[in-house]
Formats: sequence, C-alpha cells, structure tokens
Amino acid sequence: MRESDVITIKIDGRPIATSAGKSVLQVAKENGIRIPTLCHLDGLSDVGVCRLCLVEIGGKLVTSCTTPVADGMEVRTDTEEIRQHRRTVLELIFAEGNHVCAFCPSNGNCELQDLACELGMEEVRVPYSYPRNRIDATHPRFLIDRDRCVLCGRCVRVCAEVEGAHTWDFAERGRSVRVITDLDIDWGDAGSCTDCGKCVEVCPTGAIIRKGAATAEMEKEPELVADLLERRGDV
Repeated sequence: MRESDVITIKIDGRPIATSAGKSVLQVAKENGIRIPTLCHLDGLSDVGVCRLCLVEIGGKLVTSCTTPVADGMEVRTDTEEIRQHRRTVLELIFAEGNHVCAFCPSNGNCELQDLACELGMEEVRVPYSYPRNRIDATHPRFLIDRDRCVLCGRCVRVCAEVEGAHTWDFAERGRSVRVITDLDIDWGDAGSCTDCGKCVEVCPTGAIIRKGAATAEMEKEPELVADLLERRGDV
C-alpha cells in the first residue's frame, strides 16, 4: 500500500490507518473490533440484508458490510441505540420463522442462536408468523426447511459466486419471499445442482442440513469458502 493510498478513520474513537476500497466491517475485523453479522461471509459479496451489522456514521445508522471507508470517517459500533436496533432486528428474524432451538439439528452450532446470546435477546416482543412452508427433502443427501430460513442469501451467493451453478435464487417479494431451486422446482429435480454441499456449510441456521442429522448434531464449516478461494488464488 502506497503512502498516498492511506486514509485515516476513527472507530469508537480509535484512529485507524487503512486503505480506500475496504468496507467499514472489513476494517473493523482487521483491527479486532467485533461487529455482529449474519448475512456476511468472508469470500462472498456483501448485500447488507440482515441489518445486524448496523453502525453509526454521521448520526445515521448504516450497514457496515456495504459502506466503504472514507478519509476522516468516524464510526460508532456499540452505542445503546445500536444495540437496541440489533436486538429488534433479531427479534423480527425469530418471529418470522420457526426457530425452536430445542428441536433443531443445528442447536448449539447455530449463528442465529449465538447472536441471540451475544446481543442479550431475552424475548420476542412481536407476534410470531408461524409459517408453514413445506420441507423439501427430495435431494438424496440434503434437505431444506424454509421455516428456519433467515433469507440471508448465503446459499444463493455461494452457489453463484463460488460453485457457479446458480441453483439457488429468491422468489416473490415482501413477507412471501423465499429461496428456491432452479425455476421453483423441487431440489431433487434441480438439474443445475452439482451436489457440492457448499450451501449446506454456509447456511447459518438449521434451514439447509445434511439428511440424518438429529437434534444438535449438525456442525458446519462456513469458513470453507474463504479457504477454497485462497487455494484457488481468488483472494
């Protein structure tokens, strides 16, 4: 990095020298500053859909994963207002799905569950939606329970950006939005699926799992994306 490329920002009052082109989240991670995330995953493009990585810049709340750093920028990551917004967002995510941890294969190995503990979410103050989406178990090795899906888009992005299969996508809008395979057909009939299992590993909840996994037995390796790209020389 050339001296002319160096910019200085402040995160929680701490001066940090970095380079333009990076996101606030990236710079924070590089400097050991924790910002909660759910849709973000190293190696995949950032979309800012989960809203959990909110930070304050210039009196406004913005998603740190999609906001590029700028010289002189001052960022606050851990105010009471930010913590309240994150807890509210998390409550809405829980209310929109079926996240009964006691019966989930990812219990104890779930990023959503970990965030609830980290952010001190003790209750859900909004009515539950109680969705009744059909479980698609037509794939020979994997299944998807859309009631546990948080619409983070990791499966869509890893399938498109890393595997290149473009099997997963979003359909519909608003409260009806959901992930689909190919042109909204059963996963087992999706001819584009390469059976690689990357979507299983990056899913942060128990939505996409390997068949046969009982309660609390599902362990995943989301870091494989960054490792794979590094081996390919794409990072």
